[in-house]
Amino acid sequence: MFDKIVIANRGEIALRILRCCKEMGIGTVAVHSSADRDLKHVRLADESVCIGPASSAESYLNIPALISAAEVTDAMAIHPGYGFLAENADFAERVEQSGFAFIGPRPETIRLMGDKVSAIKSMKASGVPCVPGSDGPLDDDPETNIKMARKIGYPIIIKAAAGGGGRGMRVVHSEAALINAISLTRAEAQATFGSNVVYMEKFLENPRHIEIQVLADQHGNAIHLAERDCSMQRRHQKVVEEAPAPGITPEVRAEIGGRCAEACRKIGYRGAGTFEFLYENGEFYFIEMNTRIQVEHPVTEMITGVDLVKEQIRIAANETLSHTQDDIVVRGHAFECRLNAEDPKTFMPSPGTISQFHSPGGLGVRVDSHIYNGYCVPPYYDSMIGKLIVHGDSRETAMARMRTALGECVIEGIKTNIPLHQDIFSDAAFQAGGTNIHYLEKKLGL
Repeated sequence: MFDKIVIANRGEIALRILRCCKEMGIGTVAVHSSADRDLKHVRLADESVCIGPASSAESYLNIPALISAAEVTDAMAIHPGYGFLAENADFAERVEQSGFAFIGPRPETIRLMGDKVSAIKSMKASGVPCVPGSDGPLDDDPETNIKMARKIGYPIIIKAAAGGGGRGMRVVHSEAALINAISLTRAEAQATFGSNVVYMEKFLENPRHIEIQVLADQHGNAIHLAERDCSMQRRHQKVVEEAPAPGITPEVRAEIGGRCAEACRKIGYRGAGTFEFLYENGEFYFIEMNTRIQVEHPVTEMITGVDLVKEQIRIAANETLSHTQDDIVVRGHAFECRLNAEDPKTFMPSPGTISQFHSPGGLGVRVDSHIYNGYCVPPYYDSMIGKLIVHGDSRETAMARMRTALGECVIEGIKTNIPLHQDIFSDAAFQAGGTNIHYLEKKLGL
């Protein structure tokens, strides 16, 4: 096992990793920008290293600075958390070339699954159901692309192979708009991701977003840990997540989860990962794989009792999985609300000093957050300041606990999206379960 780990991230996920390391008896190194000196995990870490100014490009995305932090502190491994460099294959490669363990998949696996075209090809070969599409990059021949779109059937969606975060996608409803849409998406992909490779898929009009959590080690073991429903979204960004997904039977869960675990074995996957699917009319369609820990991982932990971050660390240290598939039992229901420093109506970021913070509590309530009284939310990073997670023996109990917890949560001095969450948990369609990915935007009139 590692004796010291560099936590190459900030905010709530950095604190989550630090707490896990302390539980495991592992030393911790917090890296931080000049704007993040007062982060909670920086104060609690065994050591801390300033890696640059406030700008992410000069700090949390600065690969030489992160590796230097590991070198000067004699650390053994680097945990990237999520976001920033967590799915950057070049970073993973540089970490390993420098003699440190990367707590995540191998660089070649990150590359394979980071390119959506190669990921879809790999999943089809592994028996994972995929959305009907081009099965590869689009070429420059308009006639070929027109024939392909006719075969798939409109509406279709053009996607950047290197895309992510809701960018590099364009829906096409008619043949007349196809060629121009391909050109525009190519240009956007080149400008945003440095690659103009795009592909075509059938556009599912009212799907849900359901994802499968997996763990795999370097010894050929792989398991799935049930599913999460992440359909409550705004502009492709998740707002509320729950586990398990309403309406998914144990038989269906075993079938799709088993396919995901088998795919992990076939591609030699290592670490924690998430298979993301669109789900419509009882069918799953693979869209991408996230090769890191997810923001919403706590809901899976709450229903399975498995510490996913601890498993990440153990796997990176070449240990075998702590659990077999038979050990994984779904118990109860869990919800997570992402707490953002933003106006709940305009969604504009709301940085500033928190004058008062009161954390909710009670049976089945968990708060993952780095904020405290007097903490200044900086304007330089993502607006998420924490996550409120609840668990109950049923979906109805968990929902009631979330409503109570949201009412107890006090964050003053800045605006937050707590009123939006309260509105969602009072919504009749959401209470019934099974809303699609467009529901929240329609509800908000976006």
